[in-house]
Amino acid sequence: MAYVYLSTVSRPGLTKGVVGGNVLALGTVSLITDVSSEMITAVLPIYLVVGLHLSPLAFGVLDGVYTGATAVVRVAGGYVADRVRGRKLVAGLGYGLSAVMKLGLLLAGRSVGALGVVIAADRLGKGLRTAPRDALISLSVPPDQLGRAFGVHRMMDGAGAFLGPLVALGVLFAAGGEAYDAVFVASFCVAALGVVVLVLFVREHPAPVAPVVAAPRTRPRISKSILGAACLLGLATIGDGFVYLLLQRGEDLDVRWFPLLAVGTSLTYLLLAAPLGRLADRVGRLPVVAGGYLALAATYLLLAGPGGGWQRVVLVLGCYGLFYAATDGVLMALVAPTLPERLRTTGLALVQTGQALAYLVSSVLFGAAWQLWGPDAAIRSAAALAVVAVIATVFLLRVRKEAR
Repeated sequence: MAYVYLSTVSRPGLTKGVVGGNVLALGTVSLITDVSSEMITAVLPIYLVVGLHLSPLAFGVLDGVYTGATAVVRVAGGYVADRVRGRKLVAGLGYGLSAVMKLGLLLAGRSVGALGVVIAADRLGKGLRTAPRDALISLSVPPDQLGRAFGVHRMMDGAGAFLGPLVALGVLFAAGGEAYDAVFVASFCVAALGVVVLVLFVREHPAPVAPVVAAPRTRPRISKSILGAACLLGLATIGDGFVYLLLQRGEDLDVRWFPLLAVGTSLTYLLLAAPLGRLADRVGRLPVVAGGYLALAATYLLLAGPGGGWQRVVLVLGCYGLFYAATDGVLMALVAPTLPERLRTTGLALVQTGQALAYLVSSVLFGAAWQLWGPDAAIRSAAALAVVAVIATVFLLRVRKEAR
């Protein structure tokens, strides 16, 4: 398998000067899985709101479940993965569950309740796999290159997110019209391929056995400031579906082209994830994360303004992709070095759980705000919250750094 060359490393047991096969194998799994996931994500909002005529509040609940349900199992999955030293096994179970649930969308039909159950189960799979996968990445490179490793992984992940909506659009056109069942079946087949790649190419990196000098800790030492900051940032995020629905509504785009909105975001993410990861290693991860959330606030403000044709579409999708590229992997690179290796999966899961629960609350509140106040007032409130979250996060983490 190919290597991505980086600066020299000196830690024993790691490939010198490269982000090696394990990071690339995990990136390949994520690329394939994201093709599958983004096929669903690209069509689900328009399917639910236009096809099933869901209200903004009902969509907000389902959208919150889509990400928030991961919180139910993140910590449990991370703890089990650390205890049995089977991060690959737990991640594989998560990838497998999500793959099967793509077929569950077929069985759910037009029942909103059944769709909610299937979406929740699919996200449970994501909850199981995310922390073990990120822990494997963090244990495959030295601490001073975590930003680069996560950047390379997220770049490959972004490639899958870029391709997924295009594949969904191709399936819809090939099947003739709104053939969502065909998208669900194709998504399952792609997800199953991702599981095969995980089994064949990803290697486990067991954490070193601690010397028997004291009773082992059962919980990682998670800083309250880090956990609080992660929750604040999650609360400032309203979700892709709302962003694309607002953009489609503001520009009066034909629903057939709705999946292409996710393509624009993913293209920016794909191009910027690795460079911003390297930048985070050089200038600090906190400034890059803060800049990403300011880009999110800019996205919201652009959505609140009057329609501006293709120029506004490009600006919104560019800022939104910049937000993801500056925060997705960099935040995990910021947190990972603060955790002991043998409990790193659990610690990352705790942070991700806080974000997922905050996201669930945010989606429901935003849906309610849209329904009560209208979309413009709701998105302006979200922009203000994003700015407040950035300021509070910088304050919390700067104070923590100075206190160390």
